[in-house]
Amino acid sequence: MKIYRAKDFRDMSRKAANIISAQVILNPQCVLGLATGSSPIGVYKQLAEWYRKGDIDFSETKSVNLDEYCGLGPENEQSYRFFMNKNLFDNINIDKNNTYVPNGLEPDAQKECRRYDELIRRLGGIDTQLLGLGHNGHIGFNEPGAAFDKDTHCVELAQSTIEANRRFFASEEDVPKRAYTMGIRSIMQARRIVIIVSGEGKAEIVRKSFFGPITPEVPASVLQLHNNITLVGDEAALSLIPEEAF
Repeated sequence: MKIYRAKDFRDMSRKAANIISAQVILNPQCVLGLATGSSPIGVYKQLAEWYRKGDIDFSETKSVNLDEYCGLGPENEQSYRFFMNKNLFDNINIDKNNTYVPNGLEPDAQKECRRYDELIRRLGGIDTQLLGLGHNGHIGFNEPGAAFDKDTHCVELAQSTIEANRRFFASEEDVPKRAYTMGIRSIMQARRIVIIVSGEGKAEIVRKSFFGPITPEVPASVLQLHNNITLVGDEAALSLIPEEAF
């Protein structure tokens, strides 16, 4: 595992964006696995800035997103499709027909999960997967549990996740309780994984995820088994990592 220590959120975002831009420049037809939430916003802002400067071209790139809330359509401002359009896709020259997000309006969970897994296979898998890290160790919406869920599945969100996402909604009652999420196997099959973390509040879960036992009670701990993972964090988030790890 490679670890890059950044000064702050902005520096973290730039370092992670450098990795993603290099992937696109080296292989313009690559498949990017993308995440939502507050962590990647700075990464997407940086990528859009480099696109505007003419440094990067996304016209042949494809993307697949980790997850989507059940019950929210793409026009809903709280949906992850809307988030991606606003924060990245509308600001670069990617063909939106080549950007994929689970269909939150599909009522048949098994059908949608099969469709999404087949889509990823048809694209040839994910070249670089961007991840954030939840306070309880979740990646995507793979919550702590008794086992690692392998494939795309519909998950009941943990109360801690609902509370963390409450700030994006009018009230906690408005936060969807279920979501479609890419499974651990799909994430682990990505050729490269880049995980970004910032803030003192993430320091303990970073330590547990990357320097503790591998357990489904800390879903991100499975990333220790990946052979090409890069952790990019600011000083606060990495403050509990042993110095010899750098």
